[in-house]
Amino acid sequence: MVKVVYTAEATVTGGREHGHGKSSDGELEVLLRPPGEGGGTNPEQLFAVGFAACFEGALGLVTTEDRGYTVAVELDVTLPQVQDAEQAKQIVAAAHQICPYSNATRGNVEVTLIANGQPVG
Repeated sequence: MVKVVYTAEATVTGGREHGHGKSSDGELEVLLRPPGEGGGTNPEQLFAVGFAACFEGALGLVTTEDRGYTVAVELDVTLPQVQDAEQAKQIVAAAHQICPYSNATRGNVEVTLIANGQPVG
């Protein structure tokens, strides 16, 4: 059984082009903008910072016995404009097939999808 050490939660509205992201504890709050536009950051930069920070932490763990950290993701997607539950599930499942993060982690990270309160898959 996996022991959960920490759960990070964040909310994004408006997507990657002109959105806003905020962690549940309020410590991280960013404006999302396309690369090169300025006035905010983008998911690629956030991924780079997170990956680099995680990797640096891993460098400190390689000499220890407890190296069992993993990552799992739950995406709770709300589509207020889609009333049909099955259609919402199909949209979320299709997005999961083309999202670069989904493609990068597929087979390596457990991902749970929820669409308008209903499990997908």
